[in-house]
Amino acid sequence: MTKFRTKLLIALITLIISVLIGLGILLGQLFKSYYLQSFNERLKVEKNLLSFYIEENGGVSAFKKQDVSKISGMLNVRATITDPQGKILYDSGELEDSPSNGLKQIIQDVIKKKIEQEDRFEEGDGYDLHYYWKALMKNGQKEGYIFLSTKTNELNQAYGQIWWILSISLGIALIVILYLGIRITSRYTKPIEEAANVAIELAKGNYRARTSTGKLDETGMLGTSINRLAMNLQELVKAQEMQQDRLTALIENIGAGLILIDSRGYINLINKGYIDIFHVNPKDYLSELYYEVMDQKEVCQIVAEVFRTEQKVRKQLLIPLNIERKYFDVYGVPIIGINNVWKGVVLVFHDITELKKLEQMRKDFVANVSHELKTPVTSIKGFAETLMDGAMNNQQTLEDFLSIILKESERLQTLIQDLLELSKIEQQGFKLNLQQVDINKLLDEVNDLLTGRAQAKHIKLEYNRLSKPVFINGDLDRLKQVFINLVSNSINYTPEDGHVEVVLQDNDEYVRIHVIDSGVGIEKEEIPRIFERFYRVDRARSRNSGGTGLGLAIVKHLVEAHHGNIIVRSDIGKGSEFIIELKK
Repeated sequence: MTKFRTKLLIALITLIISVLIGLGILLGQLFKSYYLQSFNERLKVEKNLLSFYIEENGGVSAFKKQDVSKISGMLNVRATITDPQGKILYDSGELEDSPSNGLKQIIQDVIKKKIEQEDRFEEGDGYDLHYYWKALMKNGQKEGYIFLSTKTNELNQAYGQIWWILSISLGIALIVILYLGIRITSRYTKPIEEAANVAIELAKGNYRARTSTGKLDETGMLGTSINRLAMNLQELVKAQEMQQDRLTALIENIGAGLILIDSRGYINLINKGYIDIFHVNPKDYLSELYYEVMDQKEVCQIVAEVFRTEQKVRKQLLIPLNIERKYFDVYGVPIIGINNVWKGVVLVFHDITELKKLEQMRKDFVANVSHELKTPVTSIKGFAETLMDGAMNNQQTLEDFLSIILKESERLQTLIQDLLELSKIEQQGFKLNLQQVDINKLLDEVNDLLTGRAQAKHIKLEYNRLSKPVFINGDLDRLKQVFINLVSNSINYTPEDGHVEVVLQDNDEYVRIHVIDSGVGIEKEEIPRIFERFYRVDRARSRNSGGTGLGLAIVKHLVEAHHGNIIVRSDIGKGSEFIIELKK
């Protein structure tokens, strides 16, 4: 693409050359006309001078040839004098390379044809001749003619010199004007070119481009305006990018699935939350009709209802996802722009599965607590009423009933203490009393505490001690509570003549404690639920053993408070294995 500066310079040069050529031609013609007029006037004067001289010195019959020859030589002309009939009386001589037949022809034409014009110009090969004549008068009578002729070579030479001088002058002027034109165009077009380049960069999206502004003229104002425009565009783009980043971050991290459908039903946007929830490929959804790619009919019905009513729609749906069933709170919101222009629909999916689980857990907790409290209270009330009805008079019955009442009240007290303990552990401000704990020594103490209970059931309780201390950072009392609960459960759920084994393993980064029993075992589908409050694998055995159903829930919370893990392995009839991992 030709630059603006080049175009302007070419146009300027063309204009200047045209003006100079026209001016040169005009001046040449003016100089030529002036020089020719001067030449003719000189010859006329010379003609009149010679005729006056001849007439004053006696006319044609009395003039002196020496004087005429001398005068013609001085004037550098050929003087010829004839009588009225055209006979040549005197001729100062032929000019160099000029024939005389031309002069004779002119003399004959003048005398015979009586030409009123007193000059004639003739062109020859290599020369031009100019003739002037005048009648010589004496006493009012025509006495003869005087003819002057001269070559015009000098005139042509003068013409050549004039054109040469004009060419040189105009050439120099052209060079000077070109130099000044280049400087001027460069000075005034450079800011325009810079402004054009900056405008091109702005059109490409480079809003950091700037042009130099050094003058206070129009080009400087143009550069300043371009720079101000670029700055405004840069600020607008920055603001837009910031808003876009904020919007993108908000949409992608909203914590819910979001899908945007335009007014024609095509999907324009799905966020990361939707992709993670439904495990879909964005390429299969974008620019597709929603009812062709969405498998959930209930969701399609919500979109159709929003399109139909142009009102917000909210529903709770149970949607199967692979092998899971999840609850979603689905919002369908119409997008209406300026002047009530319909833009589309936004669908938001809030996963409320955990809330549903918590709600169900709350219901189960209330039901379980009511059931667990009802049993001992009912027993205490029943036995108390029986005693009051007269059974207290029988000493043996009185002692048996009071023993049962005491046992049930102790069980009720234990249940309340576990509830309070679990509530305390689950509080947000719960803190552990961390210290260096020798886990090897701690398990020795737990083994000593529970050996008597194991022997009462003829269960072999073993602890594989390590020869060296194993220190971890933990709460001594809470860790003791954890292992007492686990070993107690193993003893409770292991039949007589069984065995319970505690194994301690020391690794570089963590310690692992295995509590292994040969008890009744746990079904695989029940393993995820054994850490729930009041959940029992065998309710009759648990209740008979005095269990409250809260022990494993407490264990789980305390292990997690120590940033540890608990793993359960179990088979029906083969026993169970609880594995606790704690960081050293």
